[in-house]
Amino acid sequence: MKKTLQAFLDVRRDELPLALLMFAYFFLVITTFWILKPLKKGLFIEFYDQGGIDLMGLAFSAPQAELLAKILNMVVAFAAVVVFTQLSHKLRRQQLTFVFSGFFIVCCALFSRWLINPGDLGVWSFYLFGDLYSTLMVATFFSFLNDSVTPDAAKRLYGLIGLGGVCGGVFGTSVVSANVSLLSDSSWLWVCGGITGLIAAIAWGAGRQVQPAAITAPGAAPSTRSGNAATEGARLVFSSRYLLSIVAIVGLYEVISTIIDFQFTFTVAHYLDGPEIGRHFALVFTITNWVSLFVQLFLTGFIMTRFGVAVALLVLPFVITMGSTAFLVFPLLWVGSMLSTADNGFSYSINQSAKEALYVPTSDAEKYRAKAFIDMFVQRFAKAIAVLISLGITFAVTDISSLRYLSLVTLVLLVVWIVAARYAGRQFAALEQSKD
Repeated sequence: MKKTLQAFLDVRRDELPLALLMFAYFFLVITTFWILKPLKKGLFIEFYDQGGIDLMGLAFSAPQAELLAKILNMVVAFAAVVVFTQLSHKLRRQQLTFVFSGFFIVCCALFSRWLINPGDLGVWSFYLFGDLYSTLMVATFFSFLNDSVTPDAAKRLYGLIGLGGVCGGVFGTSVVSANVSLLSDSSWLWVCGGITGLIAAIAWGAGRQVQPAAITAPGAAPSTRSGNAATEGARLVFSSRYLLSIVAIVGLYEVISTIIDFQFTFTVAHYLDGPEIGRHFALVFTITNWVSLFVQLFLTGFIMTRFGVAVALLVLPFVITMGSTAFLVFPLLWVGSMLSTADNGFSYSINQSAKEALYVPTSDAEKYRAKAFIDMFVQRFAKAIAVLISLGITFAVTDISSLRYLSLVTLVLLVVWIVAARYAGRQFAALEQSKD
């Protein structure tokens, strides 16, 4: 029985305290994200639902205005990269968590008053704040984690630790989001502030558990400066083929995920009407979260430990390839719905754990500043490009028969993704050997 359990969650006794604390840290960050997401989205759409918004002489509906807000997130993300880069020269691990936790606790307190009677500025600010929370807190979490373990430990621990985020998603969507109307927006923000304070306390405990072997040698401390904070991460990324392969994985995923989401939404709207649409969305999202939980619990640790990060990186593109091929041949309701499950069920579980493990054997500068550039700016930039693509797609696709051929675009992009993932996996293995 013990050997069977270790096949899925191979955690050594001395690693368990750190793993459990980081599990709790990730769980609370994702839970808070699922509190803020319906709050910010609901407030924004409700505020502009009746009259929309006029910008530069153009009229935008509430959903169109939200697309503009998503693009504006890229600007906020760039500012976050600059701040994160500056702080990472002097702070690391739990120290960064303390700073950002304190910032968000203050913001939660301010917004709890501001949202009682918000105007345009308040609505837009809160929408951007909701995305900034997840952007900074998730980036800070993984920088802390990647700077605290060895490559070998990452393959064994990331299955369990990543399970914290998946459980946070299940808990958030199944419990918190479903009951979000029970409290006022201001009350939920106080809850978010309290949870963020608890995250800081957990980070303090986790910092005390970091093994001395994981601490970087004095000559490679993250305080070493190498230029302008706004471009330092970018320079690190563009000077490394390894980091560029991670950029390709992140960017291509965002574009492919956008195409898949459009196919999913269009298919549901084509086959169903009225309240059946909402019920079907709810059912698919529930199935997706449980699939993600199953994958993280039973597959992630097993595959990363037994077959390595290189194989784990190929699981998501392989699953999407099968789903897109099936939809190309059979553009049916549940085939289109399972595209969404294939995407999100594997993305937030095994793919995220494997992708984050790629940073473990890198230098401090790459763990903090290059990673911040990729996670905050590149990802948001890719999302903005994906939004523009989705707008163009709406004019190109008019019926279910033409919708299926978008899978051809997905399959072409998947080829490039698989090439980048194979390269990143081989380089990770080489870097891991050099660390031994």
